[in-house]
Amino acid sequence: MSAANASNGATVCAPPSKSFSHRMVMAAALARGSSLVRNVLYSVDLERTAAVLAAAGARIAPVRGGERENGGVDLAVEGLAGCPRGGEEAPVSCDMHESGTSCRLLTAILAAGHGKFRIHGAPRLHERPMAGLIRALLPLGARFQFEEREGFLPFTLEANGLSGADKGASVVEVDAAESSQYLSGLLMAAPLGLGMTVAPVGKKVVSWPYVRLTLEILDLFGIDFTVYLRGAGGAWAPISWRGGAERVEPGCLRIAVRSGAYRAGEYEVEGDWSNASYFLAAGALGPEPVTVEGLNPQSLQGDRAIFDILERMGARMSVNGRFVRAAPPENGRLRGIDVDMSQCPDLVPTVAALAAAAQGVTRVRNVAHLRIKECDRLAAPARELGELGCRVTEEPDGMAIEPPAALRRPSRMLHTYGDHRMAMSLTVLSRAGVDVRLDNPGCVSKSFPGFFKAWEKVRIC
Repeated sequence: MSAANASNGATVCAPPSKSFSHRMVMAAALARGSSLVRNVLYSVDLERTAAVLAAAGARIAPVRGGERENGGVDLAVEGLAGCPRGGEEAPVSCDMHESGTSCRLLTAILAAGHGKFRIHGAPRLHERPMAGLIRALLPLGARFQFEEREGFLPFTLEANGLSGADKGASVVEVDAAESSQYLSGLLMAAPLGLGMTVAPVGKKVVSWPYVRLTLEILDLFGIDFTVYLRGAGGAWAPISWRGGAERVEPGCLRIAVRSGAYRAGEYEVEGDWSNASYFLAAGALGPEPVTVEGLNPQSLQGDRAIFDILERMGARMSVNGRFVRAAPPENGRLRGIDVDMSQCPDLVPTVAALAAAAQGVTRVRNVAHLRIKECDRLAAPARELGELGCRVTEEPDGMAIEPPAALRRPSRMLHTYGDHRMAMSLTVLSRAGVDVRLDNPGCVSKSFPGFFKAWEKVRIC
């Protein structure tokens, strides 16, 4: 990354990281004592995480005067000392709304507590699978009563601590092909019992960078763990979780987490590369560059990959401290690329929008699990980009996008499918001359309520 000049074009401030916000608030809530978590993303999803933790015994309140222009808030957290508390007769209500992150991480964490918890949410969340996590929790003593379909919300979880971890379940296997959040949830729950070794199995491990981000939180909050990789000879050897494998194969990784207490203290959430991607994409489309302030260039966030993806597409990318700048190609349009996005799937709608305004075909691969997100994030972009004249071929694990010579005016409002990432990625196309009218712009409140206010700076530059 070369030095950036932040004086040209528009400059916007990155919102707080959604992934870090969830995990930091959870870790602070599990600690014994008082914590201050600064710059937490204020959004619907984070409200759900905070509300469920409060129902389980934590106390979480905004700090007066702690609101930030970038949508961050400071939270005072009084922890529940490692034991989420459910109901004895009637279960505690845990409404996750549409937040998959809240649901998957907190289900594992609540299973390490005691009592009954009714876990439920919005209709779309009830359609998203949970069976992979549930299968991993059953041998550890968790019990589930399903109200509709087995392996799906809504259900009642009856918890009595992770008792199975000391009764032969020395290695807890979890299928991470659908979601890395199953693995992250188990890792966050592991120190609350006697500790455990967690091993991903299945066909593949998706979104490994999010697991490394979870490990960063464990380390920050004083939890002791070791990551092991199986070598060619079959022997297990410890590796650096920071500088180690960028991706892992099932059956080749184990993470041993020791029993311990989360450490209360003062923490700060870094800027979000996922939500910054829309503004960097805008700069890459031009006509003027866009600079995003508040990003960590060395972040473990998987969506930091947008920097390299935009560079491959021909954008002029640069960085100066925590200012990251994207400028359009010197001559001509962005170019299509072939890209494996298994480790940064949340960027797919952004890259799809860019592909619509690029030259040549863009092929996105290895993201079949996007069909079980807030919407089907392969079919939805295909339909909406088709409305603009693109030829989009859905493939078993991705899509191929062939742009037209010129994007046409849509004959209708573009559909968001109630998905925050669809709304924000489609908005990017207004920089390519498209008259973007969205059927449900308010769905951005799920992860970035201030998106359109920030977009005004980009729209008029």
